[in-house]
Amino acid sequence: MKPGKTKDLVLCALFVALIAAGAFIKIPIPVVPFTLQYLFTMMAGILLGGKLGFCAVGAYVALGLLGLPIFAQGGGIAYVFQPSFGYIIGFAAGAYITGEIANQSEKPGYGRLLAANFAGLAIVYLFGMAYYYWMSNFYLGTPIGLWPLFLYCFILAVPGDIALCILGAILGKRLIPLLNGKGRVTYEQT
Repeated sequence: MKPGKTKDLVLCALFVALIAAGAFIKIPIPVVPFTLQYLFTMMAGILLGGKLGFCAVGAYVALGLLGLPIFAQGGGIAYVFQPSFGYIIGFAAGAYITGEIANQSEKPGYGRLLAANFAGLAIVYLFGMAYYYWMSNFYLGTPIGLWPLFLYCFILAVPGDIALCILGAILGKRLIPLLNGKGRVTYEQT
C-alpha cells in the first residue's frame, strides 16, 4: 500500500472517531440537538478534500446505521425514522461540498475556507430541514408548518454552527500546511 493511501485511511478513520465523539458533546436546544458533529464533518472536508471527507462521513453514517450508538440519539437502522436524520445525510453532502470548495486552492485563505464552510452548512440545513419537514408531515403524522420548521430547525440552531464555521476556518488555515508537510516542526540533534 502506498504511503499516501495509508495516511488517507488513517485520517478517514480519525475523522470517523472524531465525528462519533462530537455526537456526545451536546448543548441542549429544542428539536435538533447542537453537537460538535458539524465541526468534525466540516474539518473532514477541509483537510481530506471532498471525496475523502465524504467517505469519512459516509463510514460514520454506515457504522451508526449498522447499530453502533454513535449518533446524537443512538444508532441502528431505525434511526432513519428520526426527523433529525436528514442532518446526518447533510453532513456527508456538506463535507463533500466544503472539501471541493476549500481545496480548489493549495493554500486556501480564510475567505475561501469560510465560503466553503458556509456552503457546506447550507447543504446540511437544506437536507436536514427538508427531511424533518417530510418525516413530520408525511410519516410521523405530527405536521409542522414552515415557520415553526424555520424557527426550530434553523434560527435556534444556526448561531452555534456559524461560530463553528469561523472556528473551522481558523483551524483549517493552521492544519492544512501541517497535513501537506509544509509546516512540520523539525528538531535539531544535540
